[in-house]
Amino acid sequence: MVAASALLAACSAAGEQFDPPASTGEVLTGAGGGSASGVWTSSSGSSGSPDDPGEAGGGWPSGKLGPPYPIVLAHGFFGFEDFAGAGYVSYFYNLKEALAEGGETVFTPSVDPFNSSEVRGAQLLARIEQILAATGHEKVNIIAHSQGGLDARVVAHDRPDLVASIVTVATPHLGSKVADVALELVADERLQDILDDLINAIGAPLYDQIGNETSVFAALEQFSTPGIAEFNARFTDSPGVYYASFGGRTNRARGGRDCSTLNPAPFVAQFDDGLDPVHPLLSLTETLLDGGIGESFPNDGLVRARDARWGDFWGCIPADHFDEIGQLFGQSPGDGNPWLYLDFYRSVIARLRQEGF
Repeated sequence: MVAASALLAACSAAGEQFDPPASTGEVLTGAGGGSASGVWTSSSGSSGSPDDPGEAGGGWPSGKLGPPYPIVLAHGFFGFEDFAGAGYVSYFYNLKEALAEGGETVFTPSVDPFNSSEVRGAQLLARIEQILAATGHEKVNIIAHSQGGLDARVVAHDRPDLVASIVTVATPHLGSKVADVALELVADERLQDILDDLINAIGAPLYDQIGNETSVFAALEQFSTPGIAEFNARFTDSPGVYYASFGGRTNRARGGRDCSTLNPAPFVAQFDDGLDPVHPLLSLTETLLDGGIGESFPNDGLVRARDARWGDFWGCIPADHFDEIGQLFGQSPGDGNPWLYLDFYRSVIARLRQEGF
């Protein structure tokens, strides 16, 4: 139960919600721009509107707008739109605003915080279809944290024509030992049902879309060793979509072979000497994942670096699972750690643009 609670706590952050378009019941979120568009742009940037011929270099063969494509930030497990109505606590803390300052069009679609990626991926796909209808673009770039990366892979598998690229940060592509331990500790299905009911009871006041189908164990089972094997066999990569990934390392780990790559991102390599102190809320699970005596496995407190590798691996960032998204509340990643999460995401997008996305 302690491990399960730690897993829940580690991804509990919020995002911002805007009213959906009047013609649908879906939730379309973005950094400003009003409820109809769900778009945030800087004062110097274009609106991302289908009526703006200057956006994305003009028409595309499909008649829609081509690159540069909008950015979709996909949240992880236990992601919220507006935590307890606070209105200012976002999952990717202040990231939408920071990217908008550079003229980017950014969306933060919200999906069920506690469910399998099959369910969440279908919800994310519906949001992306709205985004493309609103902007007139042909595709999106998805930058995803934690479980959001698995959701994004579901979207790319089912509708590869709508996705240009997926970049994942600390996504458990090969599962998480934390989930294995949590499921072993709560093996009785009756206890699982009780915990699901508890999550619904606690979560309902905090998350307005939580419903009776929500299940924390649907997600934990997917993160388990057998669950992720089944997921990967079913949701294979689509040839037309570009995939890249990052791992995280904390507890002052340097990385080692699990973080090595033939294609490191320069903006990550500059922080190779950075050491991240683990957040106290993640110290238990970090120790569980590290392996203890003998070989050490670099991890971010919830996901081992070796399990986060997918597609082109761009290296490990000196950050725990909180630091990777600017939580808690934009605090420093820790004494002696020069890594800056806002600059990191700016650099990720810059590289995507260089690749033609």
